[in-house]
Amino acid sequence: MQLENIASIVNPDGEIFLMQDTLGSSSLEKNINHPFGPFLYTISCMHCMSDSLAQNGASLGAMWGEERAIEMLKNAGFTNVGVKTLSHGFQNYYYIAKKT
Repeated sequence: MQLENIASIVNPDGEIFLMQDTLGSSSLEKNINHPFGPFLYTISCMHCMSDSLAQNGASLGAMWGEERAIEMLKNAGFTNVGVKTLSHGFQNYYYIAKKT
Protein backbone atom coordinates (compact mmCIF):
# COMPACT_ATOMS: atom_id res chain seq x y z
CA MET A 1 0.00 0.00 0.00
CA GLN A 2 2.84 2.41 0.69
CA LEU A 3 4.04 2.34 -2.92
CA GLU A 4 0.53 3.14 -4.12
CA ASN A 5 0.41 6.11 -1.73
CA ILE A 6 3.75 7.37 -3.02
CA ALA A 7 2.69 6.90 -6.64
CA SER A 8 -0.51 8.85 -5.98
CA ILE A 9 1.43 11.99 -5.01
CA VAL A 10 4.18 11.86 -7.65
CA ASN A 11 3.46 14.40 -10.36
CA PRO A 12 3.84 12.95 -13.87
CA ASP A 13 5.38 16.23 -15.04
CA GLY A 14 8.95 15.31 -14.19
CA GLU A 15 8.83 14.20 -10.57
CA ILE A 16 10.54 10.94 -9.72
CA PHE A 17 10.57 8.49 -6.84
CA LEU A 18 14.03 7.19 -5.99
CA MET A 19 14.17 3.94 -4.06
CA GLN A 20 17.25 2.08 -2.83
CA ASP A 21 17.30 -1.60 -2.00
CA THR A 22 19.73 -4.48 -1.78
CA LEU A 23 21.25 -5.61 -5.06
CA GLY A 24 19.72 -9.02 -5.44
CA SER A 25 17.42 -11.13 -7.53
CA SER A 26 14.01 -12.50 -6.66
CA SER A 27 15.44 -15.94 -7.55
CA LEU A 28 17.67 -17.64 -4.99
CA GLU A 29 19.84 -19.29 -7.64
CA LYS A 30 20.77 -15.89 -9.10
CA ASN A 31 22.09 -14.73 -5.70
CA ILE A 32 24.47 -17.63 -5.05
CA ASN A 33 27.57 -15.71 -6.20
CA HIS A 34 26.68 -12.48 -4.40
CA PRO A 35 29.65 -11.70 -2.10
CA PHE A 36 27.32 -10.98 0.84
CA GLY A 37 24.47 -13.31 -0.15
CA PRO A 38 24.17 -15.30 3.11
CA PHE A 39 24.48 -12.14 5.21
CA LEU A 40 21.83 -10.31 3.16
CA TYR A 41 19.39 -13.23 3.45
CA THR A 42 19.96 -13.19 7.21
CA ILE A 43 19.27 -9.44 7.45
CA SER A 44 16.22 -9.79 5.22
CA CYS A 45 14.70 -12.59 7.30
CA MET A 46 15.71 -11.46 10.77
CA HIS A 47 15.15 -7.71 10.43
CA CYS A 48 13.25 -6.70 7.30
CA MET A 49 10.54 -9.35 7.43
CA SER A 50 10.05 -8.98 11.19
CA ASP A 51 9.82 -5.21 10.89
CA SER A 52 7.33 -5.52 8.05
CA LEU A 53 5.14 -7.95 9.99
CA ALA A 54 5.20 -5.66 13.04
CA GLN A 55 3.83 -2.82 10.89
CA ASN A 56 1.21 -4.93 9.05
CA GLY A 57 3.35 -4.82 5.92
CA ALA A 58 3.61 -7.29 3.06
CA SER A 59 6.46 -9.25 4.73
CA LEU A 60 7.84 -10.21 1.34
CA GLY A 61 10.36 -12.67 2.68
CA ALA A 62 14.02 -13.14 1.95
CA MET A 63 15.58 -10.82 -0.60
CA TRP A 64 12.53 -9.66 -2.52
CA GLY A 65 14.88 -8.74 -5.38
CA GLU A 66 14.95 -6.63 -8.48
CA GLU A 67 12.24 -8.49 -10.38
CA ARG A 68 9.71 -8.25 -7.54
CA ALA A 69 10.60 -4.60 -6.85
CA ILE A 70 9.98 -3.61 -10.47
CA GLU A 71 6.71 -5.55 -10.51
CA MET A 72 5.52 -3.84 -7.33
CA LEU A 73 6.50 -0.35 -8.54
CA LYS A 74 4.61 -0.90 -11.81
CA ASN A 75 1.58 -2.32 -9.98
CA ALA A 76 1.60 0.77 -7.76
CA GLY A 77 1.17 3.02 -10.80
CA PHE A 78 4.68 3.86 -11.97
CA THR A 79 4.88 3.40 -15.73
CA ASN A 80 8.60 4.01 -16.21
CA VAL A 81 10.97 2.17 -13.86
CA GLY A 82 14.73 2.18 -14.33
CA VAL A 83 17.32 0.34 -12.26
CA LYS A 84 20.83 1.68 -11.74
CA THR A 85 23.91 0.74 -9.75
CA LEU A 86 26.94 2.77 -8.77
CA SER A 87 30.25 1.82 -10.41
CA HIS A 88 31.92 1.40 -7.03
CA GLY A 89 28.97 -0.33 -5.35
CA PHE A 90 28.06 -3.99 -5.26
CA GLN A 91 25.35 -3.93 -2.63
CA ASN A 92 22.51 -1.67 -3.82
CA TYR A 93 20.12 -1.10 -6.66
CA TYR A 94 18.64 2.36 -7.19
CA TYR A 95 15.16 2.36 -8.69
CA ILE A 96 14.11 5.48 -10.58
CA ALA A 97 10.34 5.43 -10.92
CA LYS A 98 8.23 7.87 -12.93
CA LYS A 99 4.64 8.25 -14.03
CA THR A 100 4.97 9.27 -17.67
